[in-house]
Order: sequence, then C-alpha cells, then structure tokens
Amino acid sequence: MASDRLFRALARPQMVAGVTYPFFVLNGIVGAELFLIFKSLFALVPVFVIHGIGYAAHLRDPHIMSVWLTKLRRIPRVPNRNLWGANVYRP
Repeated sequence: MASDRLFRALARPQMVAGVTYPFFVLNGIVGAELFLIFKSLFALVPVFVIHGIGYAAHLRDPHIMSVWLTKLRRIPRVPNRNLWGANVYRP
C-alpha cells in the first residue's frame, strides 16, 4: 500500500538544503567557528563534508536528527561504557 503524499508532506520536518533545520543551523555554527578560528575559506570544506553526510542520512530517514537527540537525552551514561564500548538502557 502506498502512503498518502499529503500525510508524508505534513509529517515531514522543516528541511533546508536536504537536511533538517536544526542540523543546518548546527552545521552553520560549526562552519562559522572554523572560519573564525582558521581565517581561511578552506576551513569551510569540512562543513560541506558534514552536510553531505547529513544529507545522505536524511534521505533515509528525515527524522534522524530528532531520533538521535532523543536517544542522547534518554539513555544515561553508564560507568562501564568505556569497557564495553556502548551504553546500555537502564529504566
């Protein structure tokens, strides 16, 4: 069954240049900081690389940024995280 185009359009987050608005703003802040630190236009190259990675991730799931931020907020760091290389969920 095909999904409804109107529902998909209304449920999709606000996008700018293929990525969500919060990702775009965060990437812009990183770019401004790199430009101010290095005082060179070549410092903006990582911004385009980060945007490309974000674009590829947002093609698969437009809500990837909000899912990732929710995961970071909900799952606390555990003391043995360095030993196992991952976090575990504790209710």
